[in-house]
Amino acid sequence: MKKFSKAALILVGTLALASGASAQRPVTVGVSWSNFQEERWKTDEAAMKAQLAKLGARYISADAQSSNEKQISDIESLITRGANVLVVLAQDNEAILPAISRAKEEGIPVIAYDRLIEDPSVFYISFNNREVGRLQAQMIYNVKKAGNFAFIKGSPSDPNADLLFAGQMDVLGPAIQAGKIKKVGEQYTEAWKPEVAQNNMEQILTANRNRVDAVVASNDGTAGGAIAALAAVGLAGKVPVSGQDADKAALNRIARGLQTGTVWKDARTLATEAANIAVQLARGTKPNAIKGAQPFHGGPKKVAVSSILLKPVVITKANLGQIISAGWATKAEICQGVSGVSAPAACR
Repeated sequence: MKKFSKAALILVGTLALASGASAQRPVTVGVSWSNFQEERWKTDEAAMKAQLAKLGARYISADAQSSNEKQISDIESLITRGANVLVVLAQDNEAILPAISRAKEEGIPVIAYDRLIEDPSVFYISFNNREVGRLQAQMIYNVKKAGNFAFIKGSPSDPNADLLFAGQMDVLGPAIQAGKIKKVGEQYTEAWKPEVAQNNMEQILTANRNRVDAVVASNDGTAGGAIAALAAVGLAGKVPVSGQDADKAALNRIARGLQTGTVWKDARTLATEAANIAVQLARGTKPNAIKGAQPFHGGPKKVAVSSILLKPVVITKANLGQIISAGWATKAEICQGVSGVSAPAACR
């Protein structure tokens, strides 16, 4: 009996040491970015790299350059290069699933970063995108409660596009049903490309003989494309336009009166939280055991995933100073070319 107890103690001690070593094993975080065409992803990357360095984790990455095929190949490469946790900004939430299956086979946890991937093993971290849509619609409704509205939606391959639109309809749907607002255009924007948004907006303007009273654009890139189309027919600054991401170019458009507002999702917070979660998952924490995790099943297929959704903030002319105080953008960047009595308080 004593021999058995001693053997058992030795076994328990060995397992404990092995467990401790596993918990503290070096972590390599592989990050698959869909693209770097949008300014904000560079901000995300810088914050993520900084936090991982603080945590003693190694960062490796790949840029899919908006290609589904390249992103799948990138993930294979990240696994080969030693990633023991993956952070994926999906180009296409359906096309990415085979790569997610490969990661699962290898026992590698995956974080769906900012864009939902509907697989129950994936941890989803983003902002509350339906709330973002509500905020976008509300900022427009605050200044235009009736008329012809155009909706420049996000990419059809990104579930966020439909979450945003659902939020927009939460706010504007009753006025549409009542006939006060007429939906005169509703277009997805392939890959969120500004040039596609501009072309879509041009078509909407042509179809309606330029009679468009408001534009609900789903991010700052699509807002920029829409505003370029409005400028070509002399309507820039006369038609309210929403946005999202607080891109510096958009903040300058807000200061100049060309864009009504943006929804600021502080990417530094998102990236820092993703880095923290990545290290925890790599060291064996289960997705549903991450502090603050809640089930999310608001995607097209209603697949339940563990998630953390952060809170967004509306930025308009009135509170541009908040962005400056937070160190997101400088006064010079926001206020370039802005002067006179119409300048927002942040630019005086």
